Amino acid sequence: MVRLYALLFVVQIVLAVCALISCLSAEEGEIRALPRIGWVLIILFFPLVGSIAWFVAGREPAAGRPARTRWPVGNGFSERDRRPVAPDDDPEFLKSIAERSRQDDRELFRRWEEDLRRREDDLRRRQAGPPDGAPPRSRDGEPPREEDRPEV
Repeated sequence: MVRLYALLFVVQIVLAVCALISCLSAEEGEIRALPRIGWVLIILFFPLVGSIAWFVAGREPAAGRPARTRWPVGNGFSERDRRPVAPDDDPEFLKSIAERSRQDDRELFRRWEEDLRRREDDLRRRQAGPPDGAPPRSRDGEPPREEDRPEV
C-alpha cells in the first residue's frame, strides 16, 4: 500500500511540474479563463486538482482538435475591451505625436521663412542706401541692428 501511495505522490508531482511548465511557457493568447498568475497559484496550492484543471480548462486546445469549451481566451478580458498597455503601443497616440511633430515643423519652417524674408528685405534696403548718400538708418534714427532670431 505504501508503494501505491508513493507512486501516486510521484505521479501528482510530475503532473504538477508538467502543468506548471505548460502554464508558464504558454503564450498569452493560449491561456483561458484566468490570468497566468491565477493558474500558477492554483497549480502550486492544489497540485492534483490544479494540474487537471489547467489541462482541461486553462490552455487552448491543440490545433488539430476543435475547442469543446466556451471559456474566453486570454486573461479573462475580451480582446475588444483590451487597451494597449503602453502609450507607444497605441496607434492613435503615435499618430497624434507624428501630427503634432509635423505641425511644429511647419510652424518653425514658416517662422524661418518670415525671418529670412525680413532679413533679405533689410539687406536690399541697406544696399540700395538712402538717396542722399548718408549711411542707412532705421526709422527711429538708430543704426540698423540685427534682431533676435526665432527660437529653434
